[in-house]
Amino acid sequence: MKRRYYSVRMRASKEGVHISGAEGIYVRDDVNKMVQTYSQRAFPHEKGRADGIFIKVEELKETPRNISTLSLYTLNTKSPEAVQKTVVEILTSVGITQRAIKEAYTSLTRGITMRGAMLMDVEGVRLEPDLLRGVRVTRMGITRNAASLLSKKLSKYGLNNNTVKEALILSSKVNKHPMVLGELCLSDDPNYTVGYVSTRKYGYIRLPRIKKRGIPFGGRAFFITGGEVKDLIKYLQNTPVLINKIRPIRGILSVKEILER
Repeated sequence: MKRRYYSVRMRASKEGVHISGAEGIYVRDDVNKMVQTYSQRAFPHEKGRADGIFIKVEELKETPRNISTLSLYTLNTKSPEAVQKTVVEILTSVGITQRAIKEAYTSLTRGITMRGAMLMDVEGVRLEPDLLRGVRVTRMGITRNAASLLSKKLSKYGLNNNTVKEALILSSKVNKHPMVLGELCLSDDPNYTVGYVSTRKYGYIRLPRIKKRGIPFGGRAFFITGGEVKDLIKYLQNTPVLINKIRPIRGILSVKEILER
């Protein structure tokens, strides 16, 4: 019998403003448990207590593709200025211009928090259809065995939390597409100051102190090249993927060590 998979998505808001979300792909036996887990998770948040929680359960018509995570590393960056210099060094090495990186930084820190990500070409031109909304990445999850292994590996470095795991799963899906050269992410949580940059070549690189504490702005920028944007958006929004393999997770490395890997 063909196994059925379900997408479970949660969005929480306060006075109409989005404050948190979560999602995953699950087999039927796990759906009820995850609906309860997401409901409980939605209430407490540093941006305030949610007054609206929306949970959607949807049977997938397409069998999820199995993919691996990106490798994960951490850079010991000391300040937002040091992070930006590092981001430029990493992203320019895969063909993204300094102009595009600067445009991404400006957009992510100017105070307009979008629900989705920016799609930006290597020269810094925005390509998503709705520049205020961006493009949401959905329909992604992880198998039970892979989730257990991921938790074990992250625990070694004190990183076994939903924030890291969910961002790694999302970024692994995004960078699997051949049109994506890299990603830059700053959290819009005012008290979470660790961002990341990721590429297929180098993996998922955590960036401590990407912004100063108390700044409520952030978001994601995907740097893309070639192909049809509509096909990329269809993949990001609709194609289901499941992580079934965990690539290496390591501690703190230098930029030089990462670029020479």
